[in-house]
Amino acid sequence: MTEHRHPTVPEAGPGPEPRPGEPVSTVPPQSTSYGYGAAGPWAPPHSQATTPQPPSYPGYGGHPMPAPEASPAPATRRAGRVRIGLAGLVAGALIGGGAGAGVAALVDDPGTTAGTAAAAQNVVIQHPETATTATAAAAKAAPSVVTIYVTSNSGSGSGSGVVLTKDGFVLTNNHVVAEGGGSGTIQVRTSDGTLYDATVVGTDAASDLAVVQLDGASDLTPATFADSGKVQVGDVAVAIGAPLGLSNTVTDGIISATNRAVETGSTQDDSTVIDALQTDAAINPGNSGGALVNGAGEVIGINTAIATVAAGTPGGQSQSGNIGVGFAIPSNTAQRIAQEIMKTGSATRAFLGVSARTAAQDQSANVGTGAEIVSVEPGSSAADAGLQPGDVVTAVGDRPVTSSTELTAAVRSHAPGDKVALTVRRGNQTQTADVTLGSTS
Repeated sequence: MTEHRHPTVPEAGPGPEPRPGEPVSTVPPQSTSYGYGAAGPWAPPHSQATTPQPPSYPGYGGHPMPAPEASPAPATRRAGRVRIGLAGLVAGALIGGGAGAGVAALVDDPGTTAGTAAAAQNVVIQHPETATTATAAAAKAAPSVVTIYVTSNSGSGSGSGVVLTKDGFVLTNNHVVAEGGGSGTIQVRTSDGTLYDATVVGTDAASDLAVVQLDGASDLTPATFADSGKVQVGDVAVAIGAPLGLSNTVTDGIISATNRAVETGSTQDDSTVIDALQTDAAINPGNSGGALVNGAGEVIGINTAIATVAAGTPGGQSQSGNIGVGFAIPSNTAQRIAQEIMKTGSATRAFLGVSARTAAQDQSANVGTGAEIVSVEPGSSAADAGLQPGDVVTAVGDRPVTSSTELTAAVRSHAPGDKVALTVRRGNQTQTADVTLGSTS
């Protein structure tokens, strides 16, 4: 069996000049690994300070992968580069969770039990007298989570996925299926142990999402999706997937933050920026592409990256597994992208039409004060709104922007055609620019 690396996500901040023609470039100063299990600028619980690394994909990374039944022994995989992406948990924890109407009934009413909530959701719990909110959520969501195995000439890996339709369309992370390099084989094991061959329907690297279809599948259990726009800090979060290749693994925690701008990838060329949900539910390599669900068992996110701590720092040790900082692509974004891929084989994203870098005061170079526009693409939404090089965007709607990464994440949280109000600082003046976002693929 081979080991898989985890992608990392750099922290937003001042950095190199953006590439010409990029819609919105981000320049994070430090990297944190997401999805494939990496860490970022968040300090770990050590007595001495450590240097966090960019988030990495928890999927495909860090641990040996158990081979699926009736599949050939995987070839040794070449050493992978550490990247940070939207979907990084590929190795094996079952992820589910989230908060919804079922959660409110379960948590807000002291007289409500997990068994009662489960009954309302038409799920069966073997021992309702000892069941918890996570028990009911897992019972509801677990049948809709699968384990994905990818094998190619260069190696093999595993991740997770979420069932979209009865006839076998499954949502996962792009970085999970990308491990096959387009020439590998994909097999998917459902929660009942059935193994299917599968093919890639389409991918979207920028959002780190992909859809695969199982050959000959029928009567699968599609996941129920919740409105991720209603997720709040402190909500119950349950992760379901196959961390480290361990299928049907469930972990629980809470939503630690929403609208967390996360950049994954080891270089600007392979970077992905997502507007993530942050959770402390344990996520490890192999969880990539799996479900983050609320207390009602409804999908609120697709697990994609984790933060890790760098080795060789005072008091620090190399750590590629869970440290309580994981990230998921919000369900609203994941659903929109998945539907487009299922219909056309590809997806579109909101497009502002600027290249930007993090603006900072001279005395505090690491403290961003906004996203400074470096260039504006002619004919773009930004050009139509009158934005100019040198303008500093400090908010998108009511959402503050302190870095170029946050601007990218805020724009990508919207769909093409959405109208947004940008707060822009030009010299000593602050004004509002109304923008109708364009579309790019």
